Amino acid sequence: MDTLLTAEIAANAPRYRRKSSTFIDGIHDVPSEVGNLAPAQLYSTMSGRLFHSGRIAIVMVGLPARGKTHICVSMARYLSWLGVKTRIFHLGDYRRATVGQGGHVPQDYFYPNASPASVMLRQKILKKCREDIYGWLNHENGQVAIYDAVNPTASGRRALAKEFAKHDVQTLFIESFVDDQEILKENARNVKISSPDFHGMDPDEAAKRYLKRIETKIPVFETMAEEELNYVKMINAGQAFFYNNVSFNYLSHRIVFYLTNLHIKHRTTFFVRAGTATEEDSYKADAPLSAEGEAYAQVMAETLMRHREQERQAIIDQGGPDVPLRPLTIWTSTRLRTIQTAEPLEKLGYKVRHRSQMSQINPGVCEKLSERAIRNLYPEEVEKHELDPYHHRYPRAESYHDLAVRLEPIILELEREQNDLLIIAHESVLRVLYSYLMHCSTRDIPKLKFPRDEIIEIIPAAYQNEAKRIHIPGLDPRMIPGSPEDIRIPVPPGFDDFGKQLSPISIPAMMGGAPPSATEVTVGFATGDRKGSISVSNTGGLRSVSGSFSGGERPVTEKIVNNTAKEMVEDKVEDED
Repeated sequence: MDTLLTAEIAANAPRYRRKSSTFIDGIHDVPSEVGNLAPAQLYSTMSGRLFHSGRIAIVMVGLPARGKTHICVSMARYLSWLGVKTRIFHLGDYRRATVGQGGHVPQDYFYPNASPASVMLRQKILKKCREDIYGWLNHENGQVAIYDAVNPTASGRRALAKEFAKHDVQTLFIESFVDDQEILKENARNVKISSPDFHGMDPDEAAKRYLKRIETKIPVFETMAEEELNYVKMINAGQAFFYNNVSFNYLSHRIVFYLTNLHIKHRTTFFVRAGTATEEDSYKADAPLSAEGEAYAQVMAETLMRHREQERQAIIDQGGPDVPLRPLTIWTSTRLRTIQTAEPLEKLGYKVRHRSQMSQINPGVCEKLSERAIRNLYPEEVEKHELDPYHHRYPRAESYHDLAVRLEPIILELEREQNDLLIIAHESVLRVLYSYLMHCSTRDIPKLKFPRDEIIEIIPAAYQNEAKRIHIPGLDPRMIPGSPEDIRIPVPPGFDDFGKQLSPISIPAMMGGAPPSATEVTVGFATGDRKGSISVSNTGGLRSVSGSFSGGERPVTEKIVNNTAKEMVEDKVEDED
C-alpha cells in the first residue's frame, strides 16, 4: 500500500470512479485530458499555474460534521472552474487504504496519548498523504493542494506550516467553526447517520449520539488563534468570518472572496427550460410565450410543487422530522419567455428575480441560418468550430467560454443562495451552470441535453453533488427535444436556409425544382405498456411532424442515469478525519 499514489487510490475508491455520464459529479475524477482548458479559464502558462501565485496548500481545520469536506469540495470546484490546478487530499481515504477494506483503526487512534502502535499507524498515514501532496505539487505542476483533515492542535498546525514552507509552499488554514446545535444536527443527519450503527434510530437521536461519539474520539480540539499563521475562520455556516494575515497573493484573495459567498446549509437547485415562444428560434426578437408555452409553464409548476411535497413526505416516512418545505426562490433571465414561464409560480407567492447575465448565448450572424447555409458561407469558421465547439465563436457571436465568464457573478450568487432555487433559462445557460455544479469538461458542455419534459434536480452532498431528472408529463412531443449540438442550428418554419422569410410558393423554388408531391410517412412503435406513432408529411415542400401516444410513460429515447452518490460513499460515513 505504501507504493500507491493518490491517483491509484482515487481510481479504486468508490467515490472516485470515472463518471460514466455527465449525470455524475466529476469533481473527484482523475483528469484524463492533459492541457485541456477549464470552462472559465482566461489564459494558460507553461507551468500550468495561474495568477502569479505560486503553490498553495489549503489546510482544513475542524471537527467532523462541521462541513469541512463540503467546503473543500466546493472550493476545488470553483478553483478548477477558473483553471487553477487543484486536487483534494482526504486524509480519511489514506486511512481506509492503509487499514484495508472493512478495517478499523484502534480505539485510541485519535487520542493525544495514544498507544505506540496507534501513533505509528497515524504517522504512517500522515506521511503517505503528505508525500502525495508534495509529489503532486512538485512533479505534476499542481498549484493548490487541499488537505482535508481535522488538524486539531495549534502545535500540529504550526509544525505543518513550517514543513510546507521548507518546500516553498504557502499555507492557508481554513477552519469551519460551528457551535449552533441545529446546524450540527442537520450536518450529522445529512452526512453521517447512514451508518449501520444508527439503522432504524430516530434521526435526531442518531445525530446526538454521533456528535457525542466525536467528543469521545477527539477529546482535544483547539480553535485557531495562531497570530503568525494565515487562516480564515468560517463561523456557523457563513454567519460570520474572521481572517488573519491573508494577504500573500491575488489567488488567496480570490479564495477568501469565494468563501464569503459559501455556506454549508443543505439546499436543492432545479434547472428547467423556458416554454416555447411565438418566435421560438429568434435571438433578437424578445417574443412572448405561445399558447403551448403557457400550458407548459403551468404543467411544469404543478410537477415541481408535487415533486417537492413528495420528497418531503418521503423523508417523514423514513423517520425524518415533519418540517415545512424550504423556501423556493426562482431566477430567470430578462427575456420575456423566461419571465412568463415563472408566472404560475409567482402567482403562488414565490419570489422571482430576473438576471440579465442569464440571457442565452448570442448566435451572431448565424441566427436563423441552417447548417447547410453556415457551411456554405463560413467554411473556415465551421472547421474551427468542429475542432473546439466550446471556445470557438462565429462572427459577432458568443462562445460557450464567453458565456461561462459572463455567468461568474451568477455562480457566486448561486453559492450564496440558501433557499431552494429554480433556474428558468435557455438551454445554453443551463448547460454552463449545470457543468459548474457537476464538474463537466469543456468537451461535454456543448452536448448536454435539457429536453423540456424534464426538471433537473441538483442535490449538494459532502463528497459530490447528486443529479436526477424529474419527468413532466403530458407535453406535446414536438416541444420536448433539446437544442441541437454544435452547428446544427434549426431554421424556424417559413424561413429559407439564409434566414429570409418565404411564402409557401417560393419554398420549393428555393430548392431548385418543382414542388414535390404530397407524401406522408407514419412510423409506429411500442415500448413496454406504451404505444404510439409519429407521422411526417410533406406537402408542397412544407414538412410537418405529428405524433400520438398512449399508455404508460413517454418512450425512452436516451438512458437517464441517476447518481448513486449516497451508496458510493457508504464506506465513508464514519469518517472522523
